[in-house]
Amino acid sequence: MARLNRIGDVHIDRKSIRVRVVSLWKAGRVVKVNVPKETTTYCPKCKKHQVHAVSLYKAGKRRALAKGERQHAREKRGYGGQKYTLQREFAKTTKKQTLKLKCKVCGYQRHKDGMRLRKLAIV
Repeated sequence: MARLNRIGDVHIDRKSIRVRVVSLWKAGRVVKVNVPKETTTYCPKCKKHQVHAVSLYKAGKRRALAKGERQHAREKRGYGGQKYTLQREFAKTTKKQTLKLKCKVCGYQRHKDGMRLRKLAIV
């Protein structure tokens, strides 16, 4: 059930991370968000709500022999410069943090969409 607090932010559910962050972000107060280590959410493999372990997604090491890497290296060769312009200044002050959810029952892993935050702490 939706409820309204003093400031006017709408909170849908206590465990809903996304709604709390969005309401804080709109008010311009997001500095640090604490996310629980375990949360109960829907598992598509079990087809019901289960306890999931929460961790932060980290991108893997880039492979130099991947097709895209080889193609980019080929296009950069010789005269003519870059395929696209190099980004000299970074426009954003925050990065999108993606959560990795792992079902405690079946071990199925899935990602939760990235949230733009300054700091995310898993407690």
